[in-house]
Amino acid sequence: MDTFLLVAGLTLAGLLFMAGLLSVVPRLGSGGRFVGDALCRAPLLDLLITYFTIVPPVVGAIVGGWLGLFGGIVGQIVSVVVWTRLHELIHRKAMRGPRIVKESNRVVGRFRNHAAVWSTALAVPLFWLVRLAELVVYPLLIVLVRFPRYKQAEWINVSRHKFSGLVGHDLIWCLYCDWMTGVWSLGSDMLRNVESFWCPIRFYDGKKCDHCAVDFPDLNNGWVSADSSMADVVDVLRDRYDKSSATNAWFGHPIRLTVEGKAPGTGH
Repeated sequence: MDTFLLVAGLTLAGLLFMAGLLSVVPRLGSGGRFVGDALCRAPLLDLLITYFTIVPPVVGAIVGGWLGLFGGIVGQIVSVVVWTRLHELIHRKAMRGPRIVKESNRVVGRFRNHAAVWSTALAVPLFWLVRLAELVVYPLLIVLVRFPRYKQAEWINVSRHKFSGLVGHDLIWCLYCDWMTGVWSLGSDMLRNVESFWCPIRFYDGKKCDHCAVDFPDLNNGWVSADSSMADVVDVLRDRYDKSSATNAWFGHPIRLTVEGKAPGTGH
């Protein structure tokens, strides 16, 4: 129990300290604003996300096994609750005004709304692993098969803290969504390169085609039908990719529109 309390206490103190520091940095003149902006974008944002989400339970587990793991998680939960309350107390005027949480509570009830929001926290390790794959796995594909590079800071960033009126509960969960959507969107675009390069074949299941076309536009813009032949698949690959191409992007990738002499969505 001592280990559990120690890890939980240190986690709470460490996370609240960092949250406080982050709120002070942008107020330290132009230099502070520069640092603050850098911390809101990859790659520094990746370090902050790791610090707040992954480090506490992992370090806790290393230090104290299962008790340390649970201590780290409890410390994280308590830090969110404490920070939320403090932030709301500081911004009392916004608290009395229109808020997302008030409307969500009205629609489904306070308990169900808050339970649902907290349940989404279970997905944090998944999104962190996706982000890790974007940093570790995808660069290998850039080198090996000439997949396009991405300016990841344009995808992985947070900015909703600049939106007027977002305080406490609303702010912290909107920042979570801010990061989450960037990670997922970047991962989806990377996967488009994978699918179109290696498997440009539509599915036999029509419903799956309809659903997947949202995230994989090439499905309706170049992939061969499910009843086509392998020769048709090879023809598509030959049409869309060339040995001399500098980048092997998915068919609708913007980079294909910037290469002189190439028509939109084609490889030559």
